[in-house]
Order: sequence, then structure tokens, then C-alpha cells
Amino acid sequence: MSGDRYAYLGPEATFTEAALLQYLDSHDLGSSASTQPMRNGAAALDAVLDGDCLAAVVPIENSIEGGVPATIDALTDHGRLQIIAEVVVPVRFVLAVKPGTDPSTLTSFGSHPHGEAQVRTFMSANFPDAVYLPTSSTAAAARDLANNAADHVAAVCPAIAAERYGLEILANDIGERQDAETRFVVVTRPGTIPPPTGSDKTTVVASLRSDRAGALLEMLEQFSSRGVNMSRIESRPTGDGLGLYQFSIDLLGHVHEARVADALQGVHRVTRSLSFLGSYPSASKTTVPLDPTTTDDSFAAASAWLDSTLNA
Repeated sequence: MSGDRYAYLGPEATFTEAALLQYLDSHDLGSSASTQPMRNGAAALDAVLDGDCLAAVVPIENSIEGGVPATIDALTDHGRLQIIAEVVVPVRFVLAVKPGTDPSTLTSFGSHPHGEAQVRTFMSANFPDAVYLPTSSTAAAARDLANNAADHVAAVCPAIAAERYGLEILANDIGERQDAETRFVVVTRPGTIPPPTGSDKTTVVASLRSDRAGALLEMLEQFSSRGVNMSRIESRPTGDGLGLYQFSIDLLGHVHEARVADALQGVHRVTRSLSFLGSYPSASKTTVPLDPTTTDDSFAAASAWLDSTLNA
């Protein structure tokens, strides 16, 4: 296995590569690691399972568009992977051209449809006559422009793409939502779970036993009764028939915390299946406030009471 190789959803110079570089830098791994763009998220995860890469970085959630179904489904289908970290990257778009381009000649621009949708206000106000030409990705718009392989005159892309391909940035932060963010996860083969930090997340996938009234509520009560908050829940079809769904869930807390462990045991009892995908430090570093009745000490006290009662 190439222990210092990291896969990511390609192509190069996307927000996903920016997330990977941010992760490597924060763990002082930049000097020893190599990166490998993959054609899709499933291929990146396959590279980890096959031992070709130590870890993979894939997007899982966007603050505007919600969860990334392809990643959620790939993580669920692989079943033998573990999330060890998350990285949150601000989604900032720039307008880039080949060096020396006269802005008055900007008659067209290329970008991925998701990128174009977020810059319509800026482009309409500043380049109302520019024609939009779709590209396979925002990074591809910059790459093809730099390589003289594009029909567009400008690219709407991440700053990392403009810099990578030697383009000139005409305008920064041209997106309509300045607070837009994408959340990425770092995935490895199963191993040691990162220790609790006090600001953690746990990701699981649960399938309901049947399509009946109250089945979802029964599962959710396992969390609420133990003070475990969910930061994300996504429903995805199981593929086994209409009305049968599985739920990808992010919990605020760590599996080594008594309240989270107890809740997961409860969910395991009332669902058809439960897959644990990892407990890992939250990128927000925000400490989860706990009710006094849901702290580890309260669970330990309850266990001690039961032991003393039974052994009296």
C-alpha cells in the first residue's frame, strides 16, 4: 500500500483538492503525501479499499444544496470504510481569464452549472451580454481555458484553479452567497477511532424495519431521549422496494460517550440494520452543551445504582 497517497474526487484544482490540501497542512503531512484525483467519489473510495491509497477525501454536504447523494450512497454501499475527519471549505468563486485579456472582450464564460447558478447576479450586472457555456466542472473551465481547449473567454472557478493554471483573476468572491460552505470527509479503512475531543461528530446509516406509521419516530426517540442531537439526516432508498428507506445521520457527539453509545444500542434494537461510519473531531470545534441528565457521569451513576440495587 502507498501509505502516503491520498485520493480525492477530481479533477485537479477543485474545492475537493483544496479540502485535501487543508487537511494535509493541518496534520503536517504536506511534505510526505502525494495526491491522486479520481474520476468520481466511488473510485476514490475503491482506491482506499484496494490499498492503493491511505485515505480519500470526498464531499458529503453543502450549506446551500444539502447532502451529496453520490457520496452518501457510496459510503453506505462500501460498508467497510471509516470517517476519521471532516474539513469545511468556503465556496468562493472567481472570474478568471488568460493573462492580458481585455475585459471588454469577455463575450462568454464557462463553469459547472452549480457554479453558474451562484454567480448569475454578478455576471448579469457586470457582463450582461456574456454567454454561459457549461463545463464538466469549475476546474475544467479554468484548465481548458488555459490550454486553449475552450470556447469560452473566461472561467468561473475556485481561486485554486485560476492559480494552478496560470489565469488572471478579474474579480474575487463573485458568488451570491458569501457564507456558502462545503463539508468534506476524510475516509480510511476501519482502524482506531479518533479519541473524543469534546467537539465531535458520529456518522451512522440506519434502515427501518418496515414501512409503518411510527417507525421513523421510534428510531428518532432513541436519540432525543438521551440528549443526542442530529446535525444532518438524509433519507435514501434501500433499493429493496418502494417505501423502504435508510437514513444517513450525523450526530453531535462521540461513540465513546455514554449517551451516544446508549442511543446507538437503542437504534440497533429498533431498526433493521445500523452501520457505524465513524466518530471524528468536528471542524467547528464547538463544544456540545449537555443536559446534566445526559452526561457520562449521569450514566455512570445510573449504572452504579442498578448494580448496588441488584447486589444489595
